[in-house]
Amino acid sequence: MRKYLNINLADQHVQTRELVGEEIALTGRYHIAKILIEANVATVDPLSDKNPLIFSAGPFAGTNMSNANRLSVGCKSPLTGGIKESNAGGTFALAMGHLALAGFTLHGASPDWTVIRITKEGDISFASAAPYMGRGNTKAAELLCKKYGEKVSIALCGPVGEYQGLLAGIAVTDPDGRPTRMAARGGVGAVMGAKKVKAIVIDLDKAQPMVDRKSFMKGMREYTKILDGQPGVKNLKERGTAFMADITNLIGALPVNNFSSGQQVEPGGAPLKMGGEYIRDLTIERGGDPSHPCMPGCQIKCSNVYMDEAGKEVVSPLEYETIGLMGTNCGLSEPDDVARLNHTANDLGVDSIELGAMIGVLMEAGVGSFGDLSFMEGVLDDIRSGNEQGRLYAQGTARVGEHYGVKKVPVIKKQALSAYDPRVIEVTGISMMTTAQGADHTAGNLAVYECAGKSTEELAEASFNAQVSFAASDNLGVCIFGRVAADSDPDLIVGAINSIHGTQLDAEFMTRIGRETLEMEAAFNKAAGFTEADDELPEFFYEDTLAPTGKTARHRASEVNSYRNPWRQKNQT
Repeated sequence: MRKYLNINLADQHVQTRELVGEEIALTGRYHIAKILIEANVATVDPLSDKNPLIFSAGPFAGTNMSNANRLSVGCKSPLTGGIKESNAGGTFALAMGHLALAGFTLHGASPDWTVIRITKEGDISFASAAPYMGRGNTKAAELLCKKYGEKVSIALCGPVGEYQGLLAGIAVTDPDGRPTRMAARGGVGAVMGAKKVKAIVIDLDKAQPMVDRKSFMKGMREYTKILDGQPGVKNLKERGTAFMADITNLIGALPVNNFSSGQQVEPGGAPLKMGGEYIRDLTIERGGDPSHPCMPGCQIKCSNVYMDEAGKEVVSPLEYETIGLMGTNCGLSEPDDVARLNHTANDLGVDSIELGAMIGVLMEAGVGSFGDLSFMEGVLDDIRSGNEQGRLYAQGTARVGEHYGVKKVPVIKKQALSAYDPRVIEVTGISMMTTAQGADHTAGNLAVYECAGKSTEELAEASFNAQVSFAASDNLGVCIFGRVAADSDPDLIVGAINSIHGTQLDAEFMTRIGRETLEMEAAFNKAAGFTEADDELPEFFYEDTLAPTGKTARHRASEVNSYRNPWRQKNQT
């Protein structure tokens, strides 16, 4: 049995209901879409008190299953105006599972800034957030742990979320207590700020009883074996997500200088400093940790703890998307520089993808120069202070590009593209075009899929299949790297859910929930006013050739959506 809480912030009334049967497994991204559809909020102001903010943990939350304690946070996005599910690692979903809590929805808005406290005894209380207001996430988390103890997990609205900057995510504490695992995308932190919830503090306890623990453990051994047999997982274990920069740079798909080039070349043909090989060696040399788990029990450990030359921690983690968008996309070539900027972004509680793309657009506009580290630091200072300039920057890439009249603005549905140039990595480009989530690689990323020589129909097929798989994983709280095991043996994953909760799900459950999630998300966006035109790539991707490959985008939204896109077709007029 798991519980679900509906929390009315205006009067602090909490309604609890019990989930039974299949309801326990219909969580995460599926649950968010269902709640938002039922709440009929597609046309509301996303920063009004009518927009619910939903926290949901998957059916594996609280167990020791590798990669399966991710948290989903959802609402109507103030950045895109459409539906949003943003997920994060860390310990928050684990703590929810420990307390047999499937999720909770924050309704309305608090009259005063508050901290919500959920204890292992089941008590829910509200306290003044005054001691934490205006603090960076690092200091705020430190003070909260000092007050509530170390055996807690925290979801935190940073200083940019406080003033409802659309760059804002929700920071979640990692296994070592750092508030650096971010439900970053779509402005979910701005919604938390609009509700005047500074933090949610929940107890960590112990795993709940299972219906058939022996069967679950047998399945988990097989799951781990499948993960260990994947070459891509081996690369992630050894080099972390940063190794993707080595791959994208090699094939000419790494965003450089506001997506004007796909490759960063080191003098004399030296190895890429912004890649996983170099960063791993540097991390080991400085005494850092090249293989750090974002959540307890993870077998892949694709994150890291990055140190400076003196062996002092700078940031954890330094990962690919940040390297690509805040690094090479802004003309930087030294990982130390990106690491320091990343630390500041984490402290502010902002999306490093959106932030890096926005700064790249500022540089495109001539407000700053590519590679100018001091300019980037000044932008972050403005965002932290919340001055007039900083509040403009905090509105994100699309709005900053519009303000400065920039032609090359890398967004879809007003959300910045992830670090995969769609002119080369075409399947991921199609996923970013057609997902209701905005330009989000985690909606269906096939970064190493061979695209050359394939038709739009073939690539659309691959993208749509990936989107179903990724949506199913987001429902279960399984990270995209654990998805390979779910895809190869759905019976194993569904059997594990049955072993924990006593459900009677079959292997078709995975595909069904993936498809239904996508259909609900498409329906929400249609109700919010989105049309097929919103699926198009920015025009410069079709017009500007990308060095060194010389490629331009070749897939238009109308053609892509005509091939096996049932969730869009079902919701067309």
